[in-house]
Amino acid sequence: MKNMAQEFSGIIAKNHWNKKYQELTQQALQDPDVQKFIRQHQSQITTTILNNNLDAIYEFVQAKNHKNNFASEYDPFLRLVNQSIQVVYRPNPKLSAQKQQIALEHKFMTLNMASDIRQANLDDYAQGALGRQESYAAALNFVLKYSQNPQQFIPGLYLCGKLGVGKTYLLAAIARELVEHKVTVLLMHFPTFAVQMKNAIQNNSVLSQINQIKAVPILMLDDIGADSLSSWIRDEVLGVILQYRLQEKLPTFFSSNFSMAELQKHLTVNQRGDEETLKAARIMERIRFLSQEIIVSGPNRRFK
Repeated sequence: MKNMAQEFSGIIAKNHWNKKYQELTQQALQDPDVQKFIRQHQSQITTTILNNNLDAIYEFVQAKNHKNNFASEYDPFLRLVNQSIQVVYRPNPKLSAQKQQIALEHKFMTLNMASDIRQANLDDYAQGALGRQESYAAALNFVLKYSQNPQQFIPGLYLCGKLGVGKTYLLAAIARELVEHKVTVLLMHFPTFAVQMKNAIQNNSVLSQINQIKAVPILMLDDIGADSLSSWIRDEVLGVILQYRLQEKLPTFFSSNFSMAELQKHLTVNQRGDEETLKAARIMERIRFLSQEIIVSGPNRRFK
């Protein structure tokens, strides 16, 4: 049997790897950042140290040029430790910021909402807004309490007020603040979702879609009461979602043009004109448990 060491030496000699390696390391030594490092440590780095650490210098240049997948996410740096040149890696700030943004977007889920809704923030909501003090304070209070103890049940907010006063914007601003604390939030336009649920009957996906929504840590139902809900949507969709969240004590947010009292009247009369007082009261009982009513007032800012 051949000696493995001799065989490997033969392969190296045949392919002139030593010469090629020398060429590559010499090129690495001419790299501007390597030259700068050597100048900074010229009183400490000897020819012997350089010769003994050519592999580290070569690794640094290769990593800097992103020729290796791992290094593409990190910035390499050279350092001198006990007469040894080492390569250290630090996270690339740009890529780290991009990853953080992607992670936040995954936690800030939206359904049938405007594409720019994730840009909302509480500071912009509060600035120069007459009639928003109470809602702004309530939003800050929720974010503070929930971020400190997410295991404790804290009712969400039921934001009611006229068109254009910023109810949806405030929901989105709260959501953005929460995802900064690594909380998963789903903000959805409920009237559009109700229409989708009717269509979901055809492919038998109603239950699976409800199950995906009902258990999210923070659920925000925008524009509830904006249309006339059928008894089926009210009881078998909205009712099922709210019942689960009540049982699991999961904070839920709402926005509506109706106050809670007005929403109860709205939910009482079904699309056929029949009054279903008890069923509407059951829905409202859950909404009142899951959220705190806050009136949002002020001018219509939608057309400014």
